Amino acid sequence: MIPFLDLKGINAAYREELIAAVTQVIDSGWYINGNECSLFEKEFATYCGVKFCVGVGNGLDALAITLRAWKELGMLKDGDEVIVPANTYIATILAITNNCLVPVFVEPDKESFNISPSQVLNAITSKTKVIFPVHLYGCLAEMPELRAIADEYGLLVLEDAAQAHGASFYGQRSGSWGHAAGFSFYPGKNLGALGDGGAVTTNDEELANTIRILANYGSHKKYENLFQGFNSRLDEMQAAILRVKLKHIEFEIQERRKVARIYLDKIVNPCVILPKWNVFEQHVFHLFVIKSAKRNSLQNFLLQNGVQTLIHYPVPPHKQQAYLNWSSLALPITECLHKQVLSLPISSFLGLKNANRVSDIINEFK
Repeated sequence: MIPFLDLKGINAAYREELIAAVTQVIDSGWYINGNECSLFEKEFATYCGVKFCVGVGNGLDALAITLRAWKELGMLKDGDEVIVPANTYIATILAITNNCLVPVFVEPDKESFNISPSQVLNAITSKTKVIFPVHLYGCLAEMPELRAIADEYGLLVLEDAAQAHGASFYGQRSGSWGHAAGFSFYPGKNLGALGDGGAVTTNDEELANTIRILANYGSHKKYENLFQGFNSRLDEMQAAILRVKLKHIEFEIQERRKVARIYLDKIVNPCVILPKWNVFEQHVFHLFVIKSAKRNSLQNFLLQNGVQTLIHYPVPPHKQQAYLNWSSLALPITECLHKQVLSLPISSFLGLKNANRVSDIINEFK
């Protein structure tokens, strides 16, 4: 069986470094808000090309606490509208609604699957305060155009970069295009911890300080609380692990691109639509997602032939029971995507032989 993702194999390559890093934390006796977290924040900020990084508990918290910080700073209020792609993981939407803000769902571009700038323009109202692009599957949204729209209308931009560590557009990395960006370090990410973790990147010092306070119970000083905050901190163990993994992220990305290139060059089945990869945009292929009108049959065929695949995501947020109030929205492009997308195995550990094998099996499907 070719697994969709072999985390054990991926992490085995860094086993000795990871053990040494974890041992150092254990021996330090300091496990929260320590030196490892501080160093990782500085290193990841430098990697993304921004001034500040704040580690938090997970990717959802990174997004939700940023929106909350803007509320505390008087830049947002209850009922403000946030323009967001309709085809995303539900965490993006939860970050909005958990802050008593209103998601305005817009359709994606049919080729990139990312939020469409023209649809964003059409969705702007007097209540719009934030554009919330998601860099889906590791491919940056059209950030130059989206940032230009935001600047013209005086809107905030929050990047959901949970799948896009290291992705770039004209050489500028994810996490540096918006006023802020939220990252996830869930184990399956290109930069994955061995547990949960997240971070916010920004060039806004006041925002970074507010997020740090909010994430620490709303406390700027022990037993003194400025805000009704959260307990959401990147712990020392995960920070130490991420520092090891960050040193190897460019290798991880290049190995994923090698697999992606094989898929793009070798898969010729007319039943399959391949993702786009343009030279000006450096896709990091957190996921390699194809489309097929015969998606379910193709997935079963692959499984029968020893290839595990996944569907990201079978049900769009506006069709989830949690959001029944939006279930009647007409979003045909999004709904079609969710019926047709299929994620193929891709990782630094997959190997080119397995990538060729997957391609051959797909070409045999009828």
